[in-house]
Amino acid sequence: MDNRQAIGSWLSGPRAAAEEAGVDFGYRGEQLGLPEEGPGSIARPGRRLGAIAVDWALCLLIAYGLITHGYDQATSNWALLVFFLLGVLTVGSVGFTPGKRLFGLRVVALDTHRVNPARALLRTALLCLAVPALIWDRDGRGLHDRVARTVEVRI
Repeated sequence: MDNRQAIGSWLSGPRAAAEEAGVDFGYRGEQLGLPEEGPGSIARPGRRLGAIAVDWALCLLIAYGLITHGYDQATSNWALLVFFLLGVLTVGSVGFTPGKRLFGLRVVALDTHRVNPARALLRTALLCLAVPALIWDRDGRGLHDRVARTVEVRI
């Protein structure tokens, strides 16, 4: 293998390199019994990032306008608290936040397909730590989803 092929396989990611070596990982969500495409399939990272950006912007707006009135330098701390409450209340009751709804996503439990408030509390608390959201498994689920036994799917 020359240097260009090695660099090309490295840039394509581990999934492409494994496929070249003859290893088949299957599609994202296959191990979880989810469809490959369409409703119920694993949410793609772009949609997930878009949804969290909308939710964070909404929480910043609430914290800035209603709580700190623009005078407090701790607006981001208040926004994090609002983000936490928004996630626990909305994911624990209807399965999505406003951003997730806008991007056509829903959080479901792997066993019951409905996220109870305790799982929503655990998932959102870990998400607020940010690190669990940055560590993903091969199905594209963040550590916060793995611990809470949930998955973010398309509606």
